[in-house]
Amino acid sequence: MTKKNKKQKGLNRNMHLARNILNTEKIKYTPTRNGYGEGVVEAGKNNSKIMVLCADLTESTRSLEFKNHFPDRFVQMGVSEQSMASIAAGMSLTGKVPFISSYAAFSPGRNWEQIKTCIAIQNSNVKIAGAHAGVSVGPDGATHQMIEDVALMRVMPNMKVIVPADSIETKKSTILAAKLKGPCYLRFAREKSPVFTTEKTPFKLGKSEIYRYGYDLTIVASGPILYEALLAANKLSKEFGIEARVINSHSIKPFDAKTLIAAAKETGAIVTAEEAQVAGGLAGVVAETLSLTTPVPIERIGIQDRYGESGTPREVQESMGLTSPFIAMAAQRVLKRKLGQRVTVIPEHISSADSLRIEMRRTIIEKSLKQAPKKWKGTK
Repeated sequence: MTKKNKKQKGLNRNMHLARNILNTEKIKYTPTRNGYGEGVVEAGKNNSKIMVLCADLTESTRSLEFKNHFPDRFVQMGVSEQSMASIAAGMSLTGKVPFISSYAAFSPGRNWEQIKTCIAIQNSNVKIAGAHAGVSVGPDGATHQMIEDVALMRVMPNMKVIVPADSIETKKSTILAAKLKGPCYLRFAREKSPVFTTEKTPFKLGKSEIYRYGYDLTIVASGPILYEALLAANKLSKEFGIEARVINSHSIKPFDAKTLIAAAKETGAIVTAEEAQVAGGLAGVVAETLSLTTPVPIERIGIQDRYGESGTPREVQESMGLTSPFIAMAAQRVLKRKLGQRVTVIPEHISSADSLRIEMRRTIIEKSLKQAPKKWKGTK
């Protein structure tokens, strides 16, 4: 940004974001996985070498769209993610461009070794589509809430990692991945989330976009939680006069260090936000980049070294501190640190989320007891 732009605030009109973007009642909600289904079909129309392999989750991953359009280029692997990765690597050697689709908990969760050995080391032209990532799968619980995948895939040499913010950006990511040479990991979710970008919104691998101008601090986010970051920034501006810059960092690898370093120099404080473990993912690459170039105070919104729990998607997100009120708390804390003011030992956004999680557990247990017969120690 130029000196003239350093004091700019508010939404960046050049990003062509959705109308009524800050109106949670009027904005459209669509699962990001829908964008994958649409994108892989579009890619298939443009390139006859595109293949889709799926591990018995055709409808859930939205691979069904591709199957219906190109049945001769679709392979149902059954519950066999390890074989799916290895076979896809073999297909790529023949010139095919395979997409492998499953829940992120299973791919890359279950087949990480095969992805490493057969795909990443060989720099195979395979695209890994990880559906139902994050904690927003809600009732499925900790076993299916994949929150380590960004860190797992980011450390692989040759691997590109993209975490799109909404269904439109997921479609763009999928079409882009089909054109890239070498392995790529796409992360998307099950639950409906706001569609706040448009077809005109800029999107480029390795390039972050500034969605909101601000000069007091910067919020760097990836995935659907980016919308919560925009809500938090709006709240901070209206209620406290704090102007937060908001950056969409969909490209985790390759990462746009230039935009981040500029933001750190110009705002002096950073909050990261992601629906994944804060260790190793977006928070990891941000902290690593700034510690080597531009050390500034950082606060991290994400999963704080724990596993997910069962509940409605919103309950789990709130109990993990992944919604706009917690991002606003983290922003106020990092601003205090920037100004040299005292802060609590345990960040407020973490302690408040812990309290909500305890209350959520209590409510769920009480509800379960009311539905269970007395012989099972219930009250029914």
